[in-house]
Amino acid sequence: MKTFCGRANPTTGAMEWLEEDEDYDYHQEIARSRYADMLHDKDRNVKYYQGIRAAVSRVKERGEKAIVLDIGTGTGLLSMMAASAGADFCYAVEVFKPMANAAVKIVEKNGFRDKIKVINKHSTEVTVGPDGDMQCRANILVTELFDTELIGEGALPTYEHAHKYLVQEGCEAVPHRATVYVQLVESKRMWSWNKLFPVHVEAEGGEKIIVSPSEMENCPGVPSVCDIQLNQMPSSDFTVLSDVVTMFSVDFSKAVRSASTSYRVQLEPVRSGKAQIVLSWWDIDMDPCGTINCTMAPYWVKPTSALQWRDHWMQCVYFLPNEEPVVQGEKVHLTACRDQYSVWYKLQKARGEEENKAAVCVENPVCRCQAHLLWNRPRFGQLNDQNRTRQYVKSLMKVLKTDSVCLCISDGSLLPVLAHYLGAKQVFTLENSAVSRSVMEKFFKANHLEDKIKIIEARPELLTSSHLEDKKISVLVGEPFFTTSLLPWHNLYFWYARTAVTSHLTSDVTVLPQSASLHMMIVEFQDLWRIRSPCGTCEGFDVQTMDDMIKNSLNFRESKEAEPHPLWEYPCKSLSDPQEVLTFDFRDTVPEHSLSTEGSVKLLRKGKSHGAVLWMEYHLAADISVNTGLMQISNEKGNCEWNPHCKQAVYFFSSVIESETLSDLPSAVTYAINFNTKTGEIAMDFKLL
Repeated sequence: MKTFCGRANPTTGAMEWLEEDEDYDYHQEIARSRYADMLHDKDRNVKYYQGIRAAVSRVKERGEKAIVLDIGTGTGLLSMMAASAGADFCYAVEVFKPMANAAVKIVEKNGFRDKIKVINKHSTEVTVGPDGDMQCRANILVTELFDTELIGEGALPTYEHAHKYLVQEGCEAVPHRATVYVQLVESKRMWSWNKLFPVHVEAEGGEKIIVSPSEMENCPGVPSVCDIQLNQMPSSDFTVLSDVVTMFSVDFSKAVRSASTSYRVQLEPVRSGKAQIVLSWWDIDMDPCGTINCTMAPYWVKPTSALQWRDHWMQCVYFLPNEEPVVQGEKVHLTACRDQYSVWYKLQKARGEEENKAAVCVENPVCRCQAHLLWNRPRFGQLNDQNRTRQYVKSLMKVLKTDSVCLCISDGSLLPVLAHYLGAKQVFTLENSAVSRSVMEKFFKANHLEDKIKIIEARPELLTSSHLEDKKISVLVGEPFFTTSLLPWHNLYFWYARTAVTSHLTSDVTVLPQSASLHMMIVEFQDLWRIRSPCGTCEGFDVQTMDDMIKNSLNFRESKEAEPHPLWEYPCKSLSDPQEVLTFDFRDTVPEHSLSTEGSVKLLRKGKSHGAVLWMEYHLAADISVNTGLMQISNEKGNCEWNPHCKQAVYFFSSVIESETLSDLPSAVTYAINFNTKTGEIAMDFKLL
């Protein structure tokens, strides 16, 4: 059966109805899942196996049968570990049907059909009793329900229910406990992901400063956790203000409460500074004594030799509601509040004993200024990048004249303010949503520009002369940045918008950027390849069925697609030089015909060709451009530095090719890239020679 799915095309802006197979959603879910990453997580798998063996032994030593409940079984891996450790029977619960079906096949293939029953239900719907899903309550509870924040996938309510209805009192639990750790830091870089700093503009009449509305200054931001690969954050980008302390822990072998609560610790700052950020991570003890421990601690907390790369569990960055000055040795209180699914923090000066007894549960932070709804964290970082702003200022100074009538097309951009300060006679800005309009209104008001810049809330194709007060546009500008863009070339929407407003432009209009180019490079990833790499066997169990299922879902669409990743978090080395593959000339309208290119790129270094990375560069004006991808290749080994504010596109090659020595093949990669101007999509194909 086919279904029609409506979507706004991120590149062309057109509303489209696509005919999708009814399984499309689930294929997307599997193709982009983290199952492969978990199966490659050796540290996690070994520790779980050790913990499960120990738990089964403890139950057997008491002379009891070992009955295991495995919630969120996925591939069935943990149940198979339990069965091979001597468990008498395992109930493996999995709510996602395609996954449950795969688990049945995997369990059967590994010979555990008589020992493991896969139950395709949410654990809260599982019944116990002679006619139930489970014959009796289990005495070993095994789960892997954790995300980077520990509780974001609903671990607490699931455990709470399991203890009430599905397991015996005093059961063994693997993991036995989880502990959440925190550290207070100052970091201009991380703080720039949540607050907008004043923007300095050198204009003709002296320096101008663009400030944020006070509402934005005091806004706590959005409640969702910022999870990143903290191991890629250089120590020069933050200052440690406190030791690492335990914030709270959860014992999974006893009844768990999921109701909202708060925890408080006293911290003694190890140096003075501005407390802005709480860094947090967790570890799990697989056994009651804590001898089998699996930790997410970052590089400065534990020896690097112990680092296990993983992408399904990272580290958390929490933004304090406001910057708080702390003084070395002067104690402060850090409060963690949590509901069933999320955690947030508040810092207070330590005061008298009485007041300190009542831990305050602060409200879950909610963005009231709307800017955090319009701009995600990398976008805040981008707007705070003074070097990037300088490029736009330099190019605007080149093109603006005293009689310029300027139209800006980008979502929630500061370009209209720059254009006004740099001398444009009149500035219009096109905002495509009520949120971006509202945020820009507040911005202009805070900078006393509400009567200087006119906001038009309309789609480009619906722009009329009356919107523009019957004026023709002589300078059309864009960053370009659009909130709907996921892949680098989605911002080519600017070209489609430019085409739609052609009738409102003067014949000698200046378009900034004047053009864009798509660049490509072949790379070897240090670790990111694991998320798409088949596993084969995991701790001695055959999980090929899962590999086939992921491969089938990736091949579900005729063409493989590139996927967005913030590569500053995922080290890689270049195996080829970067190459410009397509150019898009914004001075002309979008052509009717497709743009395509073929060529080959030479491999200069030995390594595994895991895939191609693609990014855009925008040519603002003569010799001034803004790059969204490769900043530099930092050494002869080919290590790459990437633009930290943008996601780059990664196209994984289906077969990972090793070229251990340069005389071996492959010596080059051929590519064919086609930009379909009707659909705005880029199709690509690579072959290794």
